[in-house]
Amino acid sequence: MDVVRGGVLVAAVLAVGVFAGLFYGFAVAVMPGLRAAGDRTFVEAMQRINVAILNGWFFAVFFGAPVLMLVAAALHLEPGRRHVLVWIVAALALYAVVFVVTVVVNVPLNNALERAGRVAEMADPGAVRAAFEDRWVRWNTVRAVASAASLGCLAWALVLYGGALSAG
Repeated sequence: MDVVRGGVLVAAVLAVGVFAGLFYGFAVAVMPGLRAAGDRTFVEAMQRINVAILNGWFFAVFFGAPVLMLVAAALHLEPGRRHVLVWIVAALALYAVVFVVTVVVNVPLNNALERAGRVAEMADPGAVRAAFEDRWVRWNTVRAVASAASLGCLAWALVLYGGALSAG
């Protein structure tokens, strides 16, 4: 059972780490890089990114991470493991912030950007960008911080789990 507990916890760490890295990459490289681009280039690039990211790998990790954390939590419900459980639950709560922000803010912004139409046919791509960029960047930063904090909680849970194995 320890192999299963540890394996699920490691898988949760990896899944959340992938997402923390994705949001961090957007926060420190992709969006600052696109900030210097013209309006048409910015809108077209974001439209293409929003289409490309909707793939099986994205969905497997986005929905798989909370499932792995729930399973890890369930595997740590017994009394001698609750010191690990607390950190898994904290990680899950922080990931819930990521999930809610994604669904309530970033996805609707992405959808509005898509509904704006093809860049070549836009009368005012600057207005489309202005309605999207600052809000999307701000909330992506929230996702980056929350997912990194979730990763930190899971990493600490893994440290505590390893310590419990060593002690007992």
